[in-house]
Formats: sequence, structure tokens, C-alpha cells
Amino acid sequence: MKRLSKLGDKTDDITEKVLNAGGEVVLAKVKSNLSSVIGRDTKYPSRSTGTLEGSLGLSSVKMDRNGNHNVKVGFAEPRAGGGSNAKLANIIEYGRHGQPAKPFLKPAKSSSKNACIEAMQRTFEEEVGKL
Repeated sequence: MKRLSKLGDKTDDITEKVLNAGGEVVLAKVKSNLSSVIGRDTKYPSRSTGTLEGSLGLSSVKMDRNGNHNVKVGFAEPRAGGGSNAKLANIIEYGRHGQPAKPFLKPAKSSSKNACIEAMQRTFEEEVGKL
């Protein structure tokens, strides 16, 4: 409680830094997983242009209607050809008829959870230490 009371008017700034630190850890894992599944185990040579990987990013910190701060890992829209990056990512993640699933999001979420929490805690401690 004592440390929280020190935050005062810096709470929003610190919250943003903490969430971004955790988001960057998850983003790196998602990018790594996506790179490893694109073009793997295909019947035909991969036609990947790198557009999907390039559109992957981290949102800015926003507050939801319940007052919770959030940061999201996702894909920028739309694709250059007018398609949807989210649709393509969904097809890769879950597969479709004749194309097996190649999950990259769910494994990234579960495998980066502890590292994300540690990065957020470390950033919080650094920021509180500066006060």
C-alpha cells in the first residue's frame, strides 16, 4: 500500500509502461511462432510475402468500459490487396478444409505468460524506484 500511495498522479504513465513491457514479450513470441509456421508442411511452395508478419504489432494502451487498462497484440488492417490479415491469421491458426491447423497464437500465449508477468513486475519495480 505504501508503494502504491507513492504512485499518485504517475499511475497512468506507469501502467502504460508496465503493460507495454508485457505486451512486447508476448509480441516477440507471437512473431517467432508465426515465422516458424508460415510455409511449413505445405504441398506447394510458400507464397508468403511477409505482409502478415509485417502487420503484426502492439496496440496502444486503452481503457475498456470497465475501467481496465489493456494492450493487445494483433494485425493491422487491411491488407494491400483488400483482404483481411485477421482472416489469414485465423486460417493459419485453425486450418481449413485441406489445410491443417498451424497454431501460433495459443502456444505463444501460454509459453510467454510467465516471462510477460516477470517483465511487467520488473518494469513496475523500476518505475516505483524512480519515484
